[in-house]
Amino acid sequence: MIVMMALAGTMFAAAPFLIDAAPQEATMGLVYKIYFFHMPSAWMFLTAAVVAGVASFRLLFLKRPRADHWVIAAAELAVLFGAFTLVTGPLWARKSWGVWWVWDARLTSSLMLFMIFVAYVLLRKYGGAGSDKLGAGLALFGMANVPFIYVSVNYWRTFHPPTSVVPKLPVEMGIPLWFCVAAFTLLFIILLRLRARLEHQRDRVEMLYLAEDEA
Repeated sequence: MIVMMALAGTMFAAAPFLIDAAPQEATMGLVYKIYFFHMPSAWMFLTAAVVAGVASFRLLFLKRPRADHWVIAAAELAVLFGAFTLVTGPLWARKSWGVWWVWDARLTSSLMLFMIFVAYVLLRKYGGAGSDKLGAGLALFGMANVPFIYVSVNYWRTFHPPTSVVPKLPVEMGIPLWFCVAAFTLLFIILLRLRARLEHQRDRVEMLYLAEDEA
């Protein structure tokens, strides 16, 4: 874990230099480079939703109680990366589209996914007994929105470019983009494992308290 953290820190320290070396976009100029952070954070946002959904399936249908720890960790990361996505997106949109926000399919569905996981976090904090299973159902609903968000730009009118744009990026733009994707992915894995481990330890402490009370 320490090696992964050191590698992630090194990659994030190097990322600004790679981004600075990338050429400027013809119409947006320097502002478009927000994209190098916006897109990776959006991918981690969707990845967190999928992880939360898969862990929720394991909790509800395979009866794996420890899966709840992964749901909690992934849901909180969905809120974190979702907030970063929804902040960086309008900064880019203002320069690219001339407006901060439009209610198109991708933006609206992304906001809905973010609100689903905010609701999950609030439910787990204040919902009391049974909130784990109810929250798992909510996380499954959130995961079901992920494919819709991804393909929305291909089937509905939207300001976002279609998904086919990314593979066609020039090498000078593609290298820093995929480097940032790798850095964000590594950060996501580290945070997910640490947060789930915290829940594991919290469960163990509660079990020890219960055992002491029974004794």
